Amino acid sequence: MRDETKLATLGRDPEGHHGAVNIPVYRASTILQPDLATLRKVQQARERDEQVVTYGRIGTPLTYAFENTLAELEGGYRAISFPSGAAACTGAILAATKAGDHLLMVDTVYGPTRQFCDTVLKRFGVETTYYPPTIGAGIRDLLRPNTTAVFTESPGSLSFEVQDIPLIAEIAHSHGALVLMDNTWGTPLYFKSFQHGVDLSIHSATKYIVGHSDAQLGVVIATKEAWPTLRETTRTIGTAAGPDEIFLGLRGLRTMAVRLERHMKSGITVAEWLHGRPEVSHVRHPGLSNDPGHALWKRDFLGACGLFAVELQPGVSEAAVAAFVDHLELFGIGYSWGGFESLVTVAQPHRLRSAEPWNDKPPMLRLHIGLENTDDLIADLKAGFDRLNKAS
Repeated sequence: MRDETKLATLGRDPEGHHGAVNIPVYRASTILQPDLATLRKVQQARERDEQVVTYGRIGTPLTYAFENTLAELEGGYRAISFPSGAAACTGAILAATKAGDHLLMVDTVYGPTRQFCDTVLKRFGVETTYYPPTIGAGIRDLLRPNTTAVFTESPGSLSFEVQDIPLIAEIAHSHGALVLMDNTWGTPLYFKSFQHGVDLSIHSATKYIVGHSDAQLGVVIATKEAWPTLRETTRTIGTAAGPDEIFLGLRGLRTMAVRLERHMKSGITVAEWLHGRPEVSHVRHPGLSNDPGHALWKRDFLGACGLFAVELQPGVSEAAVAAFVDHLELFGIGYSWGGFESLVTVAQPHRLRSAEPWNDKPPMLRLHIGLENTDDLIADLKAGFDRLNKAS
């Protein structure tokens, strides 16, 4: 089946739920068994890693439907859900490291993941080294005897550098290290991580999987080899997503292909328009032919989402940037992305970069292009530029 058909059909069981098209929400903790023999039987099945329903935190029919759908969609072995994308990132790292290990972390990584590495992971005796996102084969020089994991994020969610994931994976695997990837931008539809050597694919399902800015949710998909440690770590810690959030994630999957296609087309349309504006010095969008990461994106990705960044001309004042942003009518000012609505934030990579200096860069805006009409979005941005020019 093609991906669009998978999204419409996987994880459904009308016969098992009185004909309901969607699996109902299972708000359950205790699961009763009819007798002790059955209780022992399901316990033994759980120990064999079968998907039986023994306790709400471990999994319900809804949980397994969501996780199995994502695993099959991306080409992984099994998946496990988390209460947020940040929890998915940290859970995957904990599964891939132990005290005394060394982690290689891409310098463009999501801010909360960096904070976890610099605080909690450090306290647990794991050392983190940050590396430039475009390092390519140079990753070999940073590997140590105790390097057990290489964390990637492509493209970076603020500055949008594209990584050579297959090359990094080949080098990491030759060293015996696992490859982790935050694949939220690419989604299971537009970047098939396991075909490119990833061992643990991480998603903030809050973004395009849920798609409506109304739930916090994460998921990690694993290869068969990486699955046992991920399962053991996550189940032992007790991390579990709530049933209502999982329901919204599975429901969001049904329309993700349609939404992503619109996000991609609208995003490129707006990015190309911005590229021609005199107030803009550079548009950071891998889908544009002049982007430094375009060749890798075209080789490895099947599409793009609606998230990218715009560098304004040098010397633009904070007051002018505020004049542009503060009065936009269709772009909300807020964190996150991946919902139906357009968003804008002022990106500040210099606060999060350490492997390479990020100094003397012009002001940068991160835009998420939602499902609104692009003519309306462009008109809103044009009015913003008019305000910026008057305030400059």
